[in-house]
Amino acid sequence: MDAPDALLSALRDRGLSLGIAESLTGGALCSALVAVPGASAVLRGGIVSYATEIKASVLGVDIVLLERYGPVHPEVAAQMADGVRRAMTIDGEPADVGIATTGIAGPASPDGQPVGTVHIGVSVGAHTSTRMFRFDGGRAEVRAATVSAALEWAREVVEHVGE
Repeated sequence: MDAPDALLSALRDRGLSLGIAESLTGGALCSALVAVPGASAVLRGGIVSYATEIKASVLGVDIVLLERYGPVHPEVAAQMADGVRRAMTIDGEPADVGIATTGIAGPASPDGQPVGTVHIGVSVGAHTSTRMFRFDGGRAEVRAATVSAALEWAREVVEHVGE
C-alpha cells in the first residue's frame, strides 16, 4: 500500500476526517490524497496558503509570530494545522486531523534559512506536534520529499490515536 492509501486507510479505520493546509507544497499533498479512490470519505479539503498574509487571515496564524519569525517556523506549522481543522468545519464539527506544510523549496531563501528547511504540523484532538526536516535537492525534490514525509508522519500519528 502506498503512502496516500495508507494514511487514508488509517483515517477511515478510525472514523477520522482530515483537512490540509499547504504552503511550499502548493496543493501537492492534497492532490496525492485525492488521487486515491474513496478519499472523499475522510478528506474534507485543503487550503494553499502560499502568501504569508493568508496564513493569518484564513488559517488564524498569529500575525505577531509571522512578523517575528516569518512563515517558516515550527509554531507556524502548528497553528496552520490547528487552523485548517477549524476551516474545514462541517455542521459545527471541525476536521479531526489537520496536516500543514511550510518551508523553503528554493532556489533562494527569503529569510536566510537553508533551502530545504521544512516544518510539518499534525493536529489531532487536543494535541498538535511539529517536525523539522532538511531536504536536499532542487525545488521539485524538496516539495516531493515534503509530501512524502507529511504522508508518512501523519499516518504514524493517526495510527497512535487513542493509545
